Amino acid sequence: MDFFRRLLYALVLLLECVCILSVDTNGQTPLKPEDGTASRNVAVIGAGSAGASTAYYLRRFSDLAGVPVNITVFEREAYIGGRSTTVNVFDDPSLPIELGASIFVSVNHNLMDTAKELGLKISGAGGDRPEESTHMLGIWDGFSFIYLQGHSLSWWDMAKLLWRYGLAPIRTQSLMKNTVNKFLEMYKPPYFPFSSLSATVQDLDLHKATAVTGTQFLETNGISKSFSDDVIQSSTRVNYGQNLGLIHGLEAMVCMATDGAVAIEDGNWRIFSGMLDSSRADLKLNATVTTIQQNDDDSLTLSYSSNGGSISSHTFDEVVIAGPFQYSNLEVSPSLERIPDKIPYVKLFVTLFASPHQISPAFFDLSDQKDVPEMILTTLPRGMDLGSREDGVGPAGFWSISLLRIVEAPAEDPHQKHYVYKVFSPEKLTAGFLASVLGVEIPEPDQNGTVGDISRNDVSWFHEKTWHSYPYEYPRLTFEEIKLANNMWYTAGIESFISTMETSSLMGMNVAGLMTNEWHDKLRLGKPVSWSGWTHQRNSEL
Repeated sequence: MDFFRRLLYALVLLLECVCILSVDTNGQTPLKPEDGTASRNVAVIGAGSAGASTAYYLRRFSDLAGVPVNITVFEREAYIGGRSTTVNVFDDPSLPIELGASIFVSVNHNLMDTAKELGLKISGAGGDRPEESTHMLGIWDGFSFIYLQGHSLSWWDMAKLLWRYGLAPIRTQSLMKNTVNKFLEMYKPPYFPFSSLSATVQDLDLHKATAVTGTQFLETNGISKSFSDDVIQSSTRVNYGQNLGLIHGLEAMVCMATDGAVAIEDGNWRIFSGMLDSSRADLKLNATVTTIQQNDDDSLTLSYSSNGGSISSHTFDEVVIAGPFQYSNLEVSPSLERIPDKIPYVKLFVTLFASPHQISPAFFDLSDQKDVPEMILTTLPRGMDLGSREDGVGPAGFWSISLLRIVEAPAEDPHQKHYVYKVFSPEKLTAGFLASVLGVEIPEPDQNGTVGDISRNDVSWFHEKTWHSYPYEYPRLTFEEIKLANNMWYTAGIESFISTMETSSLMGMNVAGLMTNEWHDKLRLGKPVSWSGWTHQRNSEL
């Protein structure tokens, strides 16, 4: 039953955002090794998890191979981290909260290991919640709470779970571990580094989970429909905005891998900032790559603008596109023989707000404030099957509402404390909806207005963000190629397999490994890297 205890703290996962970088090696002194080995100039387009990880591991692998490398990373935004970023409550830098990817877990080896290596402060997920409510977690179907759980799980609670769901919780945990253990083989030889994601998925037998919906995968593996629809579906909804009838089975299992959920104090983006610092990359923020010219000598010329100014160009030996191609606005010349497919991404609305009021019990037909769970997930009512519809939120109208923390009021505020909440929804919240959730009155003309139309006495601070957060994880057997052309690499194909900060990091590491292999095998540069030796060394350092 540790599975359910972990579920308390880790059902709100990550949102990882599209982050496109641009690169420039102007001002970076080429390396000149004593043995005369030629250096490689590498551009990474994107400074989120995939881009930062590419640079970080490329530096490590190039050192092992003895190949000097100049790495340049361009980011079109003004910050590092992509979909992992923070905002400050009341614009106070001492009160950062995650706007995007909120947590990572113990099986996220790259993030966990790097955080420890960088000496970042790691804290348990959900540790800032006040525990003023009787219930830490509640699952609401739009009409009533079908599942409630306290801040600890007693033996009596466990007995009730088993009485209600039979062996489904135990079977789910076993299925999740078996599935995740197969995935973890991708980090080590003989699979790592993998040149084809599609082939590796087949070799690891993971295609049986990706080829079917979550509903089909769970049913095939003997998980009861009631547990799937009540508990597992609430997790796929909060993590990916998708029901079990749409999302594939592997991603459904990823949602249940919640063991050891943690976050970095002051923001998970610090992992990626630390990676870029360690890579010694030349980082250019506010720089947008517009074109990639494929040259006859297999070099690649990038044109980019900095701060929206004039266009500059620079030539690189290798280019890594570390973000979804469809959002990059890149023009490649000559055109690629096969451009990555355009796939639909979930449009997720995130609303952060602070209020002196707690969530109204009346909104959920409850009588006591203490009965309102601090984390409210949603699912569909029994008997409602929306199949693979993308507009699958159902009667609840939102994916989740979570109480994040309590903060002290600004000095001029008459209230002693303010509650900080995060809402995930498929549509922008209206003033009327949020006022109802808080149990406050607003004028009739403002009902269809925005959150900003609510009095500051009721919503003291808010921040809204729309993300193209992750793909619709339709069942599939094949995935995008990792190599788009000679010396041109692509990381975002892994998002249709598993979309997390960790898997984007894995693909960045994988591209760095493939690139290092090619330098030796095709260009006769440096020495071969023993991936078994590197894996052993890495494990021994943990």
